[in-house]
Amino acid sequence: MKACLAYVLVALVLLQTFSREVLVVDYALNQATITARFCVNKAKPAMHCNGKCYFAKQLRQQQEREKQLPNHLKEQLEMLLLGMGSPVPPRPLTYPVVAVRQYQLLALQVPKVGLRGVFRPPQGLI
Repeated sequence: MKACLAYVLVALVLLQTFSREVLVVDYALNQATITARFCVNKAKPAMHCNGKCYFAKQLRQQQEREKQLPNHLKEQLEMLLLGMGSPVPPRPLTYPVVAVRQYQLLALQVPKVGLRGVFRPPQGLI
């Protein structure tokens, strides 16, 4: 059920994002119907309009809707921010005090005598 809802929401977002492309595909698929019903230049077949006038009108309307949408969202955001009132100042972060032990570094005793040779493990275990 959740996967189906997710697919529907993704499809709606993609349709909104690619609305201009949806108009182009719709025009390409229904060009004959658009030419017969909605074409302004039906009486002038020499212009070879084929419904492009209607398609251009649809694109203009879509662009106007896109121009109006950000202003509407901006107004809603401003109303939301004004409705929230003054922001609450953040509380200062307090950290618990932890006692830290300090250790003295011990100087390593390095033998000053050179190595007596290479270490070889006992051979009797093999």
